[in-house]
Amino acid sequence: MIRELKTLIAVAQEGTFAAAGNKIGLTQAAISAQMKRLESALGVALFERKGRVAILTQRGQETLQQAHTLLALYGTLGVSPSGQELNTRVNIGAIASIQRTFLPDILANFHRRFPECCTRVVPGLSMALMNQVDAGELDMAVIIRPPFSLHSDLRWTPLAHEPFRLIVPRRLPIEPWQQMLATHPFVRYDRASFGGRQVDRFLRDNHCHVREVCEVDELDAIVQLVANGVGVALAPQSGALKRWPKEVRAIDLAERTFHRDIGLIHRASGHLSPPAAALADLINDTAHIIEQPSL
Repeated sequence: MIRELKTLIAVAQEGTFAAAGNKIGLTQAAISAQMKRLESALGVALFERKGRVAILTQRGQETLQQAHTLLALYGTLGVSPSGQELNTRVNIGAIASIQRTFLPDILANFHRRFPECCTRVVPGLSMALMNQVDAGELDMAVIIRPPFSLHSDLRWTPLAHEPFRLIVPRRLPIEPWQQMLATHPFVRYDRASFGGRQVDRFLRDNHCHVREVCEVDELDAIVQLVANGVGVALAPQSGALKRWPKEVRAIDLAERTFHRDIGLIHRASGHLSPPAAALADLINDTAHIIEQPSL
């Protein structure tokens, strides 16, 4: 009901379902469905429709005033008389490599600043996490940038531009990367992930035929498999990785280098609580001081 009341206010302000949809990031059909549900729940007609214009009825005007009052009260839920938010939860999604590197330090800093807040970290692949942010189930997520345009209501903040390297067991003699891919077993970055799709596209574009022995999503597992001599792999060189394991050598792809972009995704700023906005700022500030590891 809260969502429908917010939509009612948007329609009253914008004058049409289409304009309200553009303002709050919904389709005209979704706006219409919400208003029908609200009218059905209240048992009154809220609008007179004249062409594309939605004009509030007398009962609609009364309901609009009540909606403003209810939403103002709703906005004070969880706030103490002193104005401090109580037990605010911030839900953040993160791909595995981020959870294991700089995210714990960021969360520690956040909880020092907001001791009354709690956080929930949700793991997953970038696509699933992005969909959860879009649906409002997560406040934000740190993911790999998708290979398509984002919904207009989603905001993207770049955090890292990570080059892919060919990583090989250090005991192998150094050869051109094309030859190493062709002659040694290949550990593949899972094609269900955005990063894995980039690897797959690189292999196709460069006409590389590999002898695949394993496919895995965890980058740490990929590196360890290479260190154990299982095969070679194409993996991003993360700034959070201080150095490659001593058993692994990273080979530069030169002019064929491609990158994995990591960033923070969330809905428009008006959808973030003050603690969530502060956490987003901490993530952005921390990411920009991370340096790339040496080859």
